[in-house]
Amino acid sequence: MKLEQCINFVLTKAQQAVQQLFKAELAPFGITPGQYAILSCLWDEDGQTPKQLADRLSLDSSSITGILDRVEQKGLIERQPCPRDRRALQVVLTAKGRALEQPVNQAIIDANKKALVEFEQQDSENLKKYLHQLNHGE
Repeated sequence: MKLEQCINFVLTKAQQAVQQLFKAELAPFGITPGQYAILSCLWDEDGQTPKQLADRLSLDSSSITGILDRVEQKGLIERQPCPRDRRALQVVLTAKGRALEQPVNQAIIDANKKALVEFEQQDSENLKKYLHQLNHGE
């Protein structure tokens, strides 16, 4: 099989191109795509535990800890004792983190449009559907 026909090669190249596009769109806000993912989860539901965030993002505990450290250093989140279980921590947005929701979400919408500019609407929807199927329906 030629390299260019290998699904892993094609997906990796596409992911790298999309990652660079998203990095550029998020740079004015001082966050990375991984940090955006954390913020997006918290915009959906504030006060999640690091384990909940890791599960949602399919990350291991060491990866989530590093990302949380960097987002916390930027003043966008805080880790606090969980009121339901004092042994656990919950991650909460700061006012600064909450204020980024609208402009960052707009940047993500714009990045998605740029990433899919070559596709017709139906092809774009099909691409996302097929990628979800590759992820076993996730």
